[in-house]
Amino acid sequence: MTTADQLVSDAVALLQQLIATPSFSREEDKTAAILEAFLQSHGAIPKRKGNNVWAVGKSYDPSKPTLLLNSHHDTVKPNPGYTRDPFQPAIEGGKLFGLGSNDAGGAAVALTAAFLQLHDRPDLSHNLVLAITAEEEISGANGIESLWHDLPRIDCAIVGEPTQMDVAVSEKGLMVLDCVATGKAGHAAREEGENAIYKALADIEWFRTYVFPTTSSTLGPVKMSVTVIQAGQAHNQVPAECRFTVDVRVTDAYTLEEVLSTIRQHVASQVTPRSLRMRPSGIPDNHPLVVAARARGKKCYGSPTTSDRALIPVPSVKMGPGDSGRSHSADEYIFVEEIADGIRGYLELIQALGARR
Repeated sequence: MTTADQLVSDAVALLQQLIATPSFSREEDKTAAILEAFLQSHGAIPKRKGNNVWAVGKSYDPSKPTLLLNSHHDTVKPNPGYTRDPFQPAIEGGKLFGLGSNDAGGAAVALTAAFLQLHDRPDLSHNLVLAITAEEEISGANGIESLWHDLPRIDCAIVGEPTQMDVAVSEKGLMVLDCVATGKAGHAAREEGENAIYKALADIEWFRTYVFPTTSSTLGPVKMSVTVIQAGQAHNQVPAECRFTVDVRVTDAYTLEEVLSTIRQHVASQVTPRSLRMRPSGIPDNHPLVVAARARGKKCYGSPTTSDRALIPVPSVKMGPGDSGRSHSADEYIFVEEIADGIRGYLELIQALGARR
């Protein structure tokens, strides 16, 4: 059994290595190698597919349910406002600075520490599988989604993201729509043509004002925002086409398909979703993960932001050290004490699941 201090020390050292090694989405091969070597050196048996690294607990028992511990090791490109080297993992004033320290390096190393501490414990109620995966920041197809069928059967999951160790029991899904209103070209000086912009305006007004009847208890209403519009070629030509983009944040009260069907029933424009992958998620109040979290005094809430949780087809919660307000910011950091709290919080929650069996 590793001491608490050693767990934290090892986790911080691992995070410093990860920060010092660029790992932009689709370019995570070097940090994948670091994670693989770290797990192996601490007695686990890691596997790798692409830039995804995972390990199955040594006490795996197929008769027990399996809990997945998942976070990601890819990062966005550095914010232009950085005043320090984003790849220099300096600790100052209790803060560990560096790109990816908060999103989601702190969660990734804390989950790794918790896994290594518990994965060979046969007395736990759940098997443990750790997966530190790629391409989360771009919702890429070569991340957790590509790995799913290589893992043992997964029954539930903890997704590590910066939530200040509060527990997101639901999460909005994302559907981006490309819409096209079609008219007929004509000269602006004469009464001819059909103005596609005017046709689009009616649909845009519907997106602005429509309220879906069912409101989620944790996520509120479905939110639709028109974010891009393109039309016209010349000041004297009635445009034959108007294209616009809609960002739709779907709650756990609806499926993406249900929302898409409603939209198509109400607007005249052609509506094409870019993807139906980033699904909303929720977990029942009586699920052991939620019951155990509430018993530990954890705040449970609905998250408006998306994560790889959208691609995990089993009940899950999102929880991790750090603050989402720091994600993608200049001079990103996480407090070392937050990493320590994260390890403790994960250990307590996993063991609380066992206490309820």
